[in-house]
Amino acid sequence: MTGTPPTRELAHLPGPALASALSSGSIVVLPIGAIEHHGPHLPLSTDWLMADLVSTDVVAAAVEAGLDVWRLPAIAYGKSDEHFWAPGTMWVSWETLMREVVELGDAVAATPARTLVIYNGHGGNLALLQVALREIRKRTGLRTFLMGVSIKAAVDEPGGLDERGFGIHGGHEETSLVAYLRPDLVDLSKADRWVPDHLADLELVRFNGGPVQFGWLSNDFDDAGVIGDARFASAEHGAVVHERAVAHGVAALGEIARFRHRPDGPAPIEAALLDDAGGAR
Repeated sequence: MTGTPPTRELAHLPGPALASALSSGSIVVLPIGAIEHHGPHLPLSTDWLMADLVSTDVVAAAVEAGLDVWRLPAIAYGKSDEHFWAPGTMWVSWETLMREVVELGDAVAATPARTLVIYNGHGGNLALLQVALREIRKRTGLRTFLMGVSIKAAVDEPGGLDERGFGIHGGHEETSLVAYLRPDLVDLSKADRWVPDHLADLELVRFNGGPVQFGWLSNDFDDAGVIGDARFASAEHGAVVHERAVAHGVAALGEIARFRHRPDGPAPIEAALLDDAGGAR
């Protein structure tokens, strides 16, 4: 179609075109999500949808902002066995996922690009992906980064939203975002409040950011396997969550483009020119 902007989807390019389109200053984004239980109101594809659709919009906005960013197809299956008990959850072992991500790093290193950004949509992948960053960098010399769908914690409201800091899985923000991205897949009539109130007053042993972490399965706290309050979720609020997530993603990619490991080292674009001239990575 005349006037169609050039694709930033690497898989849509012929091989020779990819080789000439990428440079050592290019950033390659690899999204990863999950297919897993998200309660009665959200689809199994929730985390994959968020990683896939939001990363697409982030890359498009980053390119519009002048960044040289490209996107690989999203990985659908992740480390999701905390939901193994729920029918429909699909997961791979940590060994399988680690091998896949690291070997994809090898493949990216075979292109002219020197920066790989993993864009994550599922919290259960985080610890593994943090380890993968170092492994890929050690094996390939790529600059490696991990970011994800930026979803701020919802603020409780008197007489309304009541998550007590536990909106981590199928809660207000996540439900709203998916209701905005794919309203046809969300049933807000089945949204409810699923919050482990008995844990809310603990100061040290907490889910996210607490100094004491703990192992858990999603049905440890209730039979629904959801952690959050989805009763007041809406597509309208999801549009706000989406706008924030895209803005955060573009800002993060901008910093990644400027990043250098040593303050006295060459700027990334200078390092890219060295690479092109046959210098060390």
